[in-house]
Order: sequence, then C-alpha cells, then structure tokens
Amino acid sequence: MDIIRKGATLFLCLALLLTGCSGKNSRKTDENLVIETSGNNNYTSETETKEPEELTTENIISEDITEEATTESIDVVDNGDVSNYGYVIPELNYASKNIPDNQSMKFAQGMKIGWNLGNTFDGYTDNPWFEGELLYESAWCGIITTPEMIKAVKDAGFNTIRIPVSWHNHVSGEDYVISEEWMNRVQEVVDYAIELDMYVIINTHHDIFSGNEQGSLGQCFIYPSYEYYETSKAYLTSVWTQISERFKDYDEHLIFESMNEPRLTGTTYEWWMDAYSDECNEAVDCINMLNQDFVDVVRSSGGNNPERYLLIPGYCSSYDGATHINFKLPQDTAKDKLMVVVHAYTPYSFALQSEQDNGSESTFDVSDSTDTQEIEYIMSSLYDKYISKGIPVIIDEFGARRKTSSADMDNTQARINYAAYYIAIARANGIICCWWDNNSFNSEGEDFGLLNRAGLIWSYPDIVKALMTY
Repeated sequence: MDIIRKGATLFLCLALLLTGCSGKNSRKTDENLVIETSGNNNYTSETETKEPEELTTENIISEDITEEATTESIDVVDNGDVSNYGYVIPELNYASKNIPDNQSMKFAQGMKIGWNLGNTFDGYTDNPWFEGELLYESAWCGIITTPEMIKAVKDAGFNTIRIPVSWHNHVSGEDYVISEEWMNRVQEVVDYAIELDMYVIINTHHDIFSGNEQGSLGQCFIYPSYEYYETSKAYLTSVWTQISERFKDYDEHLIFESMNEPRLTGTTYEWWMDAYSDECNEAVDCINMLNQDFVDVVRSSGGNNPERYLLIPGYCSSYDGATHINFKLPQDTAKDKLMVVVHAYTPYSFALQSEQDNGSESTFDVSDSTDTQEIEYIMSSLYDKYISKGIPVIIDEFGARRKTSSADMDNTQARINYAAYYIAIARANGIICCWWDNNSFNSEGEDFGLLNRAGLIWSYPDIVKALMTY
C-alpha cells in the first residue's frame, strides 16, 4: 500500500443505490482462538511491553454460503457481546447469495480470511540509509519477520497471508536477475506460513515506474502505457520466470498475484480512474496485455505452475478497474484457475482519508446507509460480474485506519463496526478479504496495524474478533 490510497471513484458515491439483503450465515464456533492483548489498544513499539492477558473469543466463520437471499433488508442487533474494553461487536444477519459450486469457488472459500504482512518485503528506497540488502525487510516496519509472528496470525484465525514483495531494488543486469539472498529470504518467510497449512499470496508490489520521474530508478520497471509496454513486459516476465522457477514445486496453497495496483503513476489519473479518458483506456489495454504475459510465463514454467491459482488485477487493483468495460481476464490453458483481485479501502472518507483532510469521517454506523451503501454496492457489483459466474474475487487489501481527535479518544468502536460489516457483506457475496496490516499504531500517518509484531500482541483484539465473527 502506498502513502496515498484511492477509494472508490467520486462519481460512484453519487450514483450508489442501496441494495440490501438479510438473513443469517451458517456459523460455527472455534473455542481454540486465543487473542493476546496488552490491555491497551494504543500500544506501540515505543511503549513499555506488558505481559499479555489471555482473552478467549469465538472464531465464527461461515461454512455454507450457498443459500439464495430471500429478503431485502439487513437486521442490525446489539448482541450483547461486550469486550473487556466495553466494545460491542454488532450482530449482522445477512442471507448469503447463491454461490456457484465449482472448483475455483470452493478453493477461494477455503482461504477464509487473510492478513497482510505489510510494509515489510514491499519496502523500497532509491537512497537506502542502511547497509545490507536484507535490511529492506525491516526498513519500513522496523522488525524482522519471525515464525512466531506468522503463528500468531494463524492462531488468531487467519487462514491466508499475503506477503507483498518489491523486487526492483534486488535485481541486476539487463535480464533483471533477482538477488539470491533476497529470493532465499522471501522463500524462508513463505515457508513459515506454508508449514502452518496457510494459503500464501506473493506478488510484484512497488515495482511501478513513474513516467513523471524518468530515470529516478535508473530504468523502467512496470508502467501501463504503449510507450513503456515492451520494457514493462521484459521486467515482468523476467521476474515472474524466476519466481515461478523457485516456487514451482509448491502446491496450490501458494498463489501468485501478477501486479500490485498497476496505474498511471504521477498523473491526475493515478488514484482516480476516468473511464472515458484515452490515457486510462490505453492503460487498461496494457494491463490486459501484461496480465496475459504473466499467465503465459507462469503456465510454461513447469512443476505445479500449469495449474496454480493466479490473481489478476485491473487498473490500480481497484473496483473501477475490475469492472471497466474493457478489462478482461487473460486466456488460460488451465480451467477455472484465475481469480480477480481488488483493493477497496471504502468508503474512502472513513477507511483511508487523513483526518486532517476536509471530508474525513471517523465514525461508522452499520445501521446508517450513508456509511454502508458504498461497500454494499461494490460487493453486489463484484458478485454480479464475477462471483455469480463462478469467478472468485479476492479483496486482498482493505482496512480502516486509526483516527483520533485527542489523546484519549479514538475510533476503535467505529473500526470494529466497519470490520464486522465489511466481512459480513463480503462473505454473503462470496468474496474473500485480507486486512492490510502495516505494523503502524500511533503515527500521524496510516495506522492499520492490528498485530504489534515486536511483542506478538494483538493491539486491537476486538477488531480481530469482529473480522472472525462473520
């Protein structure tokens, strides 16, 4: 995730129609979920580490989302589930839509819910202040990944981990040869999760070249325009050839994601796509071609890669890009092994916008349609375009940043409401989601952290519980 993130387009917000549904997911309780908490939701790595207090919660996951919705309303009920801190997880009764019973949809449902190892292997810089290639891993998040961290994620109920990886600081020569040291370290952390029987997503993350900063990285990596298509193809296919070779013997628990948020960086269209712009339509066409190049490389690389599940993004990995009339999934020699990937920090005013900006919102009410309608519209639209046709959709980045107007006031309850609602409506539509966790808790920027990695403490256990409830 970049310093600035787009939400849904502005015109979408004006055009939304509330389309509700209700009912109740089938649920099961896993009494083995234990969430550790410091007793302080504002815990950061700078504060004194406290002995964790065990808080046992329910890990409630939908087992059956194949029943067709029969009503057009949502029931919001205070379920009386009050945490040690006085927070309440809203009870949301949603009827699941009809989910196709094909192999790929079953696979996606097995991923359940995911967590991002954000600001870690995706960290990059053109002017490193450190010596040692492996220090890129901790340059942004301040800590090296350990097996214990990944186990904490698994034990909390997450079944999928996304490991974003930037490669351009670790390649050399005209053929973009990846550093053995860097590749080995990425593989080591992938193995931490694979050994726990988790699903793992790896990608090419901050490898997007800015056309307005030519030469800042020394060469072009990925940029979706006709001018840069050939150089983008050369980089993307070289990197994925090497990744595919290294991981070819891994089973289907390892998923490849072609690109992260491919977009026209440095332009007015970077975060806000204009469907009628010639430049944006050219970018969509180039992204289609690059996605096809990615699929062709992976499928031809041997091992288990001819049948591996692959994630395909549209423009900027956005909802707009995935539903653009000219976006198309690549041709594939494997049957039903492509999944659409979307990032949706929505509504933008609550989930991502800085509280210093005009229009920023710090509250989220599950019973207020002005708060929920954009999420519901996006989920329903993705269902109609993809899920209903048996094509999985993975929202592998979402979340709501911490906002506070004073030292003793924050928006934790609002984020709990948001997490519960977002997952409830996503699951009802057959969509799998991964929370963006950047290990940031008390900064002036984007605080999406849930797991404080230094102390292996869930700083917001009730947000985690809300994510697991539906």
